[in-house]
Amino acid sequence: MPPLISLLTDFGVKDTYVGQMKAALLRVCPGASLVDLTHEVPAQDVKGGAFLLWSAVESFPEGSLHLAVVDPGVGSARRAVAARARRGDVLVGPDNGLLVPALEQLGGLAGAVELTGSAYWGPRQSRTFHGRDVFAPVVGHLASGVPLEKLGRTLEDLERPFSFPRPGEEDGCPVGEVLHVDTYGNLITNLPGAVLPARFRVHIGSTVIEDAPHAHYQSVPAGKPLTLVGSAGLLEVSVRDGSAAEELGASQGARVRIEPY
Repeated sequence: MPPLISLLTDFGVKDTYVGQMKAALLRVCPGASLVDLTHEVPAQDVKGGAFLLWSAVESFPEGSLHLAVVDPGVGSARRAVAARARRGDVLVGPDNGLLVPALEQLGGLAGAVELTGSAYWGPRQSRTFHGRDVFAPVVGHLASGVPLEKLGRTLEDLERPFSFPRPGEEDGCPVGEVLHVDTYGNLITNLPGAVLPARFRVHIGSTVIEDAPHAHYQSVPAGKPLTLVGSAGLLEVSVRDGSAAEELGASQGARVRIEPY
């Protein structure tokens, strides 16, 4: 049985790009099982796509395949790559930093190739749609049992143009920032729940949230802000029955300070 395959792109669903990419993959491996993580990564937001991929890959069985395409450099000198994580999963996409956080989440890099083996590409070739013409056929071949090493030239490492900001400290208080704003307007920070004090206040912009952390979204009256540790294990700032991003005027990069008491 072929491994499970996750798909993440910034293609959206208005156009036919997602369907064409899936067709190219299924043409090579008709029995493949595909899971759409999201196709709504903000256009060309490589760092945002990297966060979403990082947050999802651990939910998949060991040995899964992950196809990720947020590729503003398509057709340029940027490399197309496939990389094996120490857990056994293989990630395929552009070598622009998109895959690196997910690889680290899966134990680190165990091997990688540049996708120079054109025999494993699709029959159509364009300089603007490597998702369909290179990445998807390659994933199909991997799902069919082709070894990673046959797909191209061995690489020692991948490009690492960015990293997620690490939490800091100010006057003895943990300080972080918002990494991602989800569909509900929740502000997902880079502060791991495991390092938070038992009780604290959260300062974000001019807002102070008392009695943190809260147990669930219903812990405060409607319209009030709250904080909790979300499904990714990170501190989130939310508004009950509302959008924290809108109500607090906060977005990606907003500073968050924890005040223990």
